[in-house]
Amino acid sequence: MKIAFVGKGGSGKTTLSSLFIRHLATTGSPVVAVDADINQHLGAALGLDDEVAAELPAMGARLPLIKDYLRGSNPRIASADTMIKTTPPGEGSRLLRVRENNPVYDACARSVELDGDAVRLMVTGPFTEADLGVACYHSKTGAVELCLNHLVDGRDEYVVVDMTAGSDSFASGMFTRFDVTFLVAEPTRKGISVYRQYKEYAQDFDISLKVVGNKVQGEDDLDFLRSEVGDDLLTTVGHSDWVRAMEKGRPPRFDLLEEANRASLQALQAAADATYTARDWERYTRQMVHFHLRNAQSWGNEKTGADLASQVDPDFILRESVAATA
Repeated sequence: MKIAFVGKGGSGKTTLSSLFIRHLATTGSPVVAVDADINQHLGAALGLDDEVAAELPAMGARLPLIKDYLRGSNPRIASADTMIKTTPPGEGSRLLRVRENNPVYDACARSVELDGDAVRLMVTGPFTEADLGVACYHSKTGAVELCLNHLVDGRDEYVVVDMTAGSDSFASGMFTRFDVTFLVAEPTRKGISVYRQYKEYAQDFDISLKVVGNKVQGEDDLDFLRSEVGDDLLTTVGHSDWVRAMEKGRPPRFDLLEEANRASLQALQAAADATYTARDWERYTRQMVHFHLRNAQSWGNEKTGADLASQVDPDFILRESVAATA
């Protein structure tokens, strides 16, 4: 399952996504974790030292390699230079699988040990000093979007993406790439404002949106969230001494996480797993093509000097059973 964590800055989005990743790791399922936030904190939240986290290979810096590998022998893509973040796969494209080894993982992913289990961690890369005033961060997250477009994941395989904060997630079509989106919201007016934006923007794209209430301290907080988000409220997370210790760089064993918070993580997994039978690969592919054509017309054709609409393979549908190109 492909899972996104979104929310306003400071909502606890990265903390909750890291807890969920740790929880999934304990099940023995393969997990690929992706930090696509402009503030790169997921590695540290998973227990990496700041120096180690800072040295993780940036996907944005390896975009030429990613493009060249995914292009494969697709005859509709003349060169890797004509690929943009929304380029969809077609006959001859190479696809990514969660359980495999491939040059993209070799270059961009690192194994992170979590209480005896391990996950693959990939990071977009930070917004650097060289980018200030001249670059858009979404050009860096394009590497993540391109990989998601070419990703074939199956049951009991998890890809968890810590998205950029607020409604910035809608600056590209990446928000449609997920089976379920968990929106982390504090029980405040500001916390709910991002939920309302996300709900409004996503309503035309069949987005499965669930709210996770964070920093909930009592019935009054719970009643507030229920009144504001209704049935979209999936579960809540309260105070955690475990999280406080983790934020100080001294996380206890994960099995010592508070029982109520462990139950909340189990609720997240159950909600994600429940979306599996509702997967619609034709809709998924159609949305992919929709955003590619929009980007091609808006800026892609001019930037690459090519007609990017011709990259669309009308007979190709991304699905679990599709054959990968060697």
